Amino acid sequence: MSKLPDRESWPLRLGLARSLAYSEEFLSCMSPIHGRFPKSAHLRKSGEFAQLRDEGKSFHGRLFVLSVLALPSVGELGEAKIGLITSRRVGGAVVRNRVRRRLREIVREALPHLKRGIWLALIARKSASEASYEAIRSEWVYLAKRGAILC
Repeated sequence: MSKLPDRESWPLRLGLARSLAYSEEFLSCMSPIHGRFPKSAHLRKSGEFAQLRDEGKSFHGRLFVLSVLALPSVGELGEAKIGLITSRRVGGAVVRNRVRRRLREIVREALPHLKRGIWLALIARKSASEASYEAIRSEWVYLAKRGAILC
């Protein structure tokens, strides 16, 4: 099992210039273990997606659909769980993975600000494949406000 590199040497191992002065803030933001999207925050089972579809509310946008389900049994104790859906309608594998990475990064940034005990599903539309990161992010903010999922 390999050990993760220490915070001071990992940028050098990635081939970044040695002359670059690394501030503590830069290293804390860019460390390999900072801000992960934990597996415990993923919706995985088809039953979870079905429950979200049947009992949740959907908010439709141009680039994706946001489905929200507040679970009263979990309440404030459980963390938010998120599922990403990118069907073949969105595009080929490369395009679907790009859209998925963008959605995952947007949700990862918002994870500390999400209400606890909710399930979310983001269903990408074909138009998300041509959209920029900023466009997807601004639509996320709009739909998140409509869905009242931010603290």
